[in-house]
Amino acid sequence: MSGGGCSSIVWFRRDLRVEDNPALTAAVRAGAVVAVFVWAPEEEGQYHPGRVSRWWLKQSLAHLDSSLRNLGTPLITKRSTDSVSSLLEVVESTGATQIFFNHLYDPLSLIRDHRAKEVLTSQGITVRSFNADLLYEPWDVNDANGQPFTTFDAFWGRCLSMPYDPESPLLPPKRIIPGDVSKCSCDALMFEDESEKASNALLARGWSPGWSNANKALTTFINGPLIEYSQNRRKADSATTSFLSPHLHFGEVSVKKVFHLVRIKQVLWANEGYCAGEESVNLFLKSIGLREYSRYISFNHPYSHERPLLGHLKFFPWVVNEGYFKAWRQGRTGYPLVDAGMRELWATGWLHDRIRVVVSSFFVKVLQLPWRWGMKYFWDTLLDADLESDALGWQYISGTLPDGCEFDRIDNPQFEGYKFDPNGEYVRRWLPELARLPTEWIHHPWNAPEPVLQAAGIELGSNYPLPIVEIEAAKVRLEEALLEMWQLEAASRAAIENGTEEGLGDSSESVPLAFPQDVHMEESHEIVRNNPPPITRRYQDQMVPSMTSSLVRVEEEETSLDLRNTAEDSSRAEVPVNVTAQQNAVDTLNEGMLQTVHRNTLQYNHTAMELRNAADDSTVDSSGSSRRERDGGIVPEWFPPASSYSEQFVGDENGIGSSSSYLQRHPQSRQLVNWRRLPQTG
Repeated sequence: MSGGGCSSIVWFRRDLRVEDNPALTAAVRAGAVVAVFVWAPEEEGQYHPGRVSRWWLKQSLAHLDSSLRNLGTPLITKRSTDSVSSLLEVVESTGATQIFFNHLYDPLSLIRDHRAKEVLTSQGITVRSFNADLLYEPWDVNDANGQPFTTFDAFWGRCLSMPYDPESPLLPPKRIIPGDVSKCSCDALMFEDESEKASNALLARGWSPGWSNANKALTTFINGPLIEYSQNRRKADSATTSFLSPHLHFGEVSVKKVFHLVRIKQVLWANEGYCAGEESVNLFLKSIGLREYSRYISFNHPYSHERPLLGHLKFFPWVVNEGYFKAWRQGRTGYPLVDAGMRELWATGWLHDRIRVVVSSFFVKVLQLPWRWGMKYFWDTLLDADLESDALGWQYISGTLPDGCEFDRIDNPQFEGYKFDPNGEYVRRWLPELARLPTEWIHHPWNAPEPVLQAAGIELGSNYPLPIVEIEAAKVRLEEALLEMWQLEAASRAAIENGTEEGLGDSSESVPLAFPQDVHMEESHEIVRNNPPPITRRYQDQMVPSMTSSLVRVEEEETSLDLRNTAEDSSRAEVPVNVTAQQNAVDTLNEGMLQTVHRNTLQYNHTAMELRNAADDSTVDSSGSSRRERDGGIVPEWFPPASSYSEQFVGDENGIGSSSSYLQRHPQSRQLVNWRRLPQTG
């Protein structure tokens, strides 16, 4: 029996599960439910999901639809170029009076969600949103001065010492009263074409998308590899990690559920005195924390997916070499561990987190290619491509985080090979041309004696390439590039302080680096756009980054900018005052969003983060800066912090949060970049 008039729409996005789903729970409590998924890839611009990611989404939606039907209601799918318009159509055809959805934190979603609330509310629709992606909302985790943390250790330490624990995960509803969808058409969604089906069929051999399968994967990991996670997490040639990241990205499992189940194990092992198990839990929880931190960074610095967080990197002279880029993509660099990783990525859409660090570090440090090229390629090829986590990973590798990796340190792939693949089995699996090479030479075949190479059937430069860049030469080139970067920064700083020039070497006004056309990485040029006049803001507004205002370059303001104010002026996103429910302002905001989408061209791999934890708030709760409302919908206003990055830069092979001495030699660069003066490349 279908529910009458007052039904509620649940707008599913990256929360494709029926358990621990606050938006779904709230809708079930309110009465009849209309479940909707809108497929609008055009809204994502350059972040349109890649082939393997679309395959996963197709399977996950089918699984969700089956679960919802078993509970009493179907999943209505819509193909659209404008999610908000499609939601309005569903409202009109079903007579729904409320729309519930769960928060997302990437800049594009924040803007879309804000527009959705403005437009739908103006039509008399009640809109409520909830935390279903994090342990704690970004605005709830601050330092003693109420400012956001600038290092991972400080952030995660605060999360673990919060006065209240994350809420326990919600159970799935027992049944759902369906809304009247007799007049609501359901569109067929095309996630793959004929040329992709053969390759996609191979994915099903190794992966089982869907929320119930995610729970099985979680149970398998907790009862198996977790106990030895601290010892085995580095091994690239065996199943030592959780493999949860795709499930977490698509929201098939709640990170709150992951967190609580793992903490239960931690308590049990602690009571038993099993120290190794407790250490494994702490390391695994750190990976959850890194995913939390990625959302935290994205919320507070909404351009972190395309621009360095520290300003000096905008002066780095990246090498624009499509030949290097092609060799890296194809696994033909001459470094076996790097090549094995890239071939596994192409074949499976997956990489062990340690191998992600190796191949991305090689990309940035050895080849010195623009990191956004690598980010975009990973976005197109990873099953678990995730904007916030990938941005954090590439920022870490590029040394542009306050606790990022030392940019002046190159890790030799040969030594990394013996560290993460000591027996060479991983290399042999993905580089069959090296399969007969003895382990002694497997990670540096160029040093192997000629008889050994002949016995293994290897002809360097023919069936396996020689190294495209010698490591020692790469170190020299990197030192020269860093020296040039510091010189350009110093010249720019002097020019700005003297008020004579906008800055030497600042690439913000230069032509953006063109992306290699053979992989369809074209980049749209920025368009200068004026903002509509400010309007009165209501407290209930969901505040989002001002994506459109940053496109405006005001000469008078920039030329008089004092570097001492850099961190204070722009270390956090501006609160938009230019969004209105009137149609013309809505259109302007939407245009700004789409323009920004087309300008954002590259995505990040998640380094040192083997999880893409899709955290859930099981309390149907959306927190505010001055009050908390249990019914959702309140997101606080943002205020720029007075603090700057004054902590030491830290980072080593274990990822964010370890000591480093990198920028201690350059204390003047511990400043947040000024968003208004950012380059559009690199």
